Amino acid sequence: MPESIDAIAREAIEHLGLKHAAREKALPKSRATIRYCANSIRATHRHEFETAEQLMAQAAALLAEMLEDLRGHQDIYYAGFVQDAQKEYTEAAIFAALTRHRSIPSAEELSVGWAAYLNGLGEAVGELRRYVLDQLRHDNFDECEIFLRNMDDIYAVLISVDYPDAITSGLRRTTDATRGILEKTRGDLTTAVSQAHLQRSMHALQQELQKHQISHEQ
Repeated sequence: MPESIDAIAREAIEHLGLKHAAREKALPKSRATIRYCANSIRATHRHEFETAEQLMAQAAALLAEMLEDLRGHQDIYYAGFVQDAQKEYTEAAIFAALTRHRSIPSAEELSVGWAAYLNGLGEAVGELRRYVLDQLRHDNFDECEIFLRNMDDIYAVLISVDYPDAITSGLRRTTDATRGILEKTRGDLTTAVSQAHLQRSMHALQQELQKHQISHEQ
């Protein structure tokens, strides 16, 4: 093999070796980020907000590390696993903010890409549904109405984004799923409120009949 070909081979192997090493360094951090975010969401559902924030801080630190690890390897950075981690981080952060009635953080504040942000925003609706169902068990209908409006607002944002999936990382599928979750939650809340009104009416009627009965006996 000519010497020039040997040099090209060494250069190619060195370049790909560095790229492989960067990927192997970043990939576990993506998995750990997703795990931290899942645990943060679980903590939020349990109203363990301080724990949720600590876990999100750990996730944010790993996202920042991945950015540095892959700064010279943009093709690896945009291969998908970093965006998956960003999406999960966005979902956890938005869900935590809404359950505490705070303004949701922007993509810039979270240091994530827009496609990952929008998909995370949509997936937060699924967690809000779980949260609403928990609130329904305690008859917190006013809270449920607030969260339903949050879900509706998120859906309105998602349907306004009309770009190919190659640009938005499959946002159409997320939007379709969001619509289904929203409609199902609205139906559940409507049914629960109607049942509560009916129970109150029946209780009031029962009390009125008891009063009449007591009055008649006297």
